[in-house]
Amino acid sequence: MRSNVLAALTGALFGAGLVLAGMTDPARVIGFLDVTGRWDPSLAFVMGGAVLVYAVLYRLVLRRRAPWFGPAFHLPTRDDLDRALVLGAAVFGVGWGLGGLCPGPGIVVAGAGLPTGLVFLAAMIAGMYVQRQIARRASR
Repeated sequence: MRSNVLAALTGALFGAGLVLAGMTDPARVIGFLDVTGRWDPSLAFVMGGAVLVYAVLYRLVLRRRAPWFGPAFHLPTRDDLDRALVLGAAVFGVGWGLGGLCPGPGIVVAGAGLPTGLVFLAAMIAGMYVQRQIARRASR
């Protein structure tokens, strides 16, 4: 129960941060990505701040023997680049550039009931379904 409450509070804090930073405004995101037009560099500071906080806290958290609400940390073990990773990153980038939303802000906007977010959420779920079907067929 305690971990669910912490997860809900953390998610609410993350969502509020996305709203305050302007990451839920597709026009602002597209303005950041439009480096040849009317470029809006403000999101670079948001991303830079996020990377800085992550870099510091990641090192501090990993000094602990275990997380607060679990028996062990679950860290990635792979460090290679493969075709699926590169292709997935490209599809993510194109979608972010075209729609102006990525999953975190898209879910926040959908949670607010805005049509842009709801369409994004539906498209994201459809994309996840298609990817799963492709992966199943490829593994056979």
